[in-house]
Amino acid sequence: MAYIKEYKTAREVVGPLMIVEGVEGVKFNEQVEVQMHNGEIRQGQVLEVDGDNAMVQLFEGSSGINLENTKIRFSGRSLHLPVSEDMIGRVFDGMGKIMDEGPDIIAEKHLDIDGQAINPVARDYPDEFIQTGISAIDHLNTLVRGQKLPVFSGAGLPHQELAAQIARQAAVLNSDENFAVVFAAMGTTFEEAEFFVNDLRKTGAIDRSVLFINLANDPAIERIATPKIALTTAEYLAYEKGMHVLVIMTDMTNYCEALREVSAARREVPGRRGYPGYLYTNLSTLYERAGRLVGKPGSVTQIPILSMPEDDITHPIPDLTGYITEGQIILDRDLYNSGYRPPINVLPSLSRLKDKGSGEGKTRKDHAATMNQLFAAYATGKEAKELEAILGEAALSATDRKYVEFTERFEEEYINQGFYTNRTIEETLDLGWELLSILPRTELKRIKDDMLDEYLPEKEGE
Repeated sequence: MAYIKEYKTAREVVGPLMIVEGVEGVKFNEQVEVQMHNGEIRQGQVLEVDGDNAMVQLFEGSSGINLENTKIRFSGRSLHLPVSEDMIGRVFDGMGKIMDEGPDIIAEKHLDIDGQAINPVARDYPDEFIQTGISAIDHLNTLVRGQKLPVFSGAGLPHQELAAQIARQAAVLNSDENFAVVFAAMGTTFEEAEFFVNDLRKTGAIDRSVLFINLANDPAIERIATPKIALTTAEYLAYEKGMHVLVIMTDMTNYCEALREVSAARREVPGRRGYPGYLYTNLSTLYERAGRLVGKPGSVTQIPILSMPEDDITHPIPDLTGYITEGQIILDRDLYNSGYRPPINVLPSLSRLKDKGSGEGKTRKDHAATMNQLFAAYATGKEAKELEAILGEAALSATDRKYVEFTERFEEEYINQGFYTNRTIEETLDLGWELLSILPRTELKRIKDDMLDEYLPEKEGE
């Protein structure tokens, strides 16, 4: 890239930010190259322009910079990512540089990583089922092509294993169209990054995946670019190559911490809990890049994963994410401590588009009815278990005992499927019917009689 202007007027460095004086014609978001006194080159971008002063955000941090002998070159264009279909099966760092030992990518295009939110008029309604192979998601909180469905987790809960499982198993049913996974890891440890890469390599899933890995010891500032780079790749594969792309972004909490760090360095007035006041707007620029376009075969589906600080769902990050996205999958510490994997708590979890992606022709005609009945039965069973804990088993009616049995088996057999079991939607639905057969038929009030006659397993002696 030709850099069109060079200055030696760096005045001040604060954290990852550098003030450059006496600049002319510099624009917001412009890409910058900083050459240090020892010849080392670092990348950055313009965050703010005030008169003839520019504030530059350095991606590799500002340690070791000698202001007097530093050259700053402005490119006249924003940060672009070289993209090609050959990126599939490869591993990159958080800035899109090759991390594996494979050959260089020959770029087909250079795309602006900031992209654009999809015009609402051009959006197509998400209504095609994506099978993750996880019963608690496929049946009860169905993921639909073009949806954004976040996972709310907590420190120490196995959201990384769940992310790897979804990356391995996700598929669009009854479709011969290409399916790809773009995986963006932000602020992960080296061990977690190795786990993702090795897991996908071992199972062969890497052949349809593009991995962007920003490690915990990489500069925080780089974390801000990683999800944009991943989404730019996903949009290219979806809208220009006609692929169905599932984007998994973990951990969005680390991304928001990086935003807070830059905001503090800019001395901005902080919002809730020290996060910048524009956190909602910033997150929406990422999440709203999911969807389908009218007349285009491809789609971008998002699963952002975030760890809630202190398991607090009212914390700004899960709170704002919940406003922008279409539901949430919640991992539960009590289920995790009881040994259930994945520990998905189905009662507070929600997919707002589940009705659009289920039913005859998409999954099976008994999907919605069994989903409603399982939710209701599980909620009733949890209440019966609480009653039993307070009053003892003797206080329960015969029907209450059946609900307690159902709840225990539902958690043990349905939720607790492990991270390496890939269930088809038919297997999940059949398991749901088997569990519902524990309850008296008179309790199955949310399913019509003709469907009960067709699907409900007969009990012995009936």
